[in-house]
Amino acid sequence: MTKTTKFFAIFLTLAVLTASAATYNVTLFQPSLVAGKELKPGDYKLILEDGKAIIQKGKERVEATVKIEQGDSKFGSTSVRYAEENGKLKIQEIRLGGTTTKLVFN
Repeated sequence: MTKTTKFFAIFLTLAVLTASAATYNVTLFQPSLVAGKELKPGDYKLILEDGKAIIQKGKERVEATVKIEQGDSKFGSTSVRYAEENGKLKIQEIRLGGTTTKLVFN
């Protein structure tokens, strides 16, 4: 196998794996705790893959295990629900706008 063929095979494999992950946008309006890490307010990309939510912005990346639930009807917009923990806001769930999907964080 030549270097070009190996590179193409690796690239194709990564493209297929990336395509299988669902990607959404979420805006955090206040400092938010996820998996023990505090995220600053801003726009983030949320990748849902194998029961995990990956929230990233640039080089900042947090991964958390989530329980995926389905609501009775589609959510009108993406919303974040919080629980207070030691005076800080911890993400409890994210409801994905335009879907019936709700992510419940452990």
